[in-house]
Amino acid sequence: MGKATSATVIVCGLFLSVGAALADGHAGPLKVALDGTFAPHAMPKLDGGVEGFNVDLANEIGARLGREMDITAAQWSGLLPAMQAGKYDFIVAPTTVTEERTKSLLFTEGYLNTDYQFLIKKGSADIKALSDLKGKVVAVNKGSAYDRWARGLEQEIGWKVESYGTNTDAVQAVVSGRAYANVAGNTVIAWAAKKNPNVRLSYLHSTGRVFAMPFRKDDVAMRNKVENVIECMKLDGTFAKLSEKWFGVTPAAGSAAMTVYPGYGVPGMEGHQASDHTPDCG
Repeated sequence: MGKATSATVIVCGLFLSVGAALADGHAGPLKVALDGTFAPHAMPKLDGGVEGFNVDLANEIGARLGREMDITAAQWSGLLPAMQAGKYDFIVAPTTVTEERTKSLLFTEGYLNTDYQFLIKKGSADIKALSDLKGKVVAVNKGSAYDRWARGLEQEIGWKVESYGTNTDAVQAVVSGRAYANVAGNTVIAWAAKKNPNVRLSYLHSTGRVFAMPFRKDDVAMRNKVENVIECMKLDGTFAKLSEKWFGVTPAAGSAAMTVYPGYGVPGMEGHQASDHTPDCG
């Protein structure tokens, strides 16, 4: 990633100086982890290792802190417990911030919105509201949060939900005409649309939630350092470039990928540090 040139912008009413990469000044690698099977955030490379949005994000954070990133790919279910036990410094997998999680974890501010989005076959009528799917088949990944959400609305909306073993299979159901739409997380849907010329993005259902990076509750200093880097990456356009590279989508103005929030952490959530600060990007 290129380093930012000096510039001044106003975000959330603050004058923010954007400069070159910052250095943490510590020796030794940072031990971080992610789920290496969650495309396009992290996925296996043909020649070994992992690649994806969050892999690039982790490496860029390390470069700006002046630290090597020791990235481990492991099952999602074990990541947070392993961090709490001290195996990892923090988690670089996309992690949805919830009130329950903030009781035991410290989070940076959000860096991506985590919404539900629909994918439809090219040439199909666009979905402008959930009610447009009345009487239609919606394909989901079996056992996912989107499966539970869609089934919970089955009677209210009047759609029929069909579950598939993978989201790739659910996308194929749309391509083949067995389903009108597939619903999943917005980044996963954007990746599917980017990779398959037969489908396109449609209705976005906002959840109001964001992905952020989790830390142990007592690691306020490291959380704040990483958040400072995340803010600088928003300001210099790095997040927009990563989104375009991996999702094929330019983040909207006002989205989490484009907005520097007041204080440290997610405003309104436990662990948010309300003190104003100007990101140090010099």
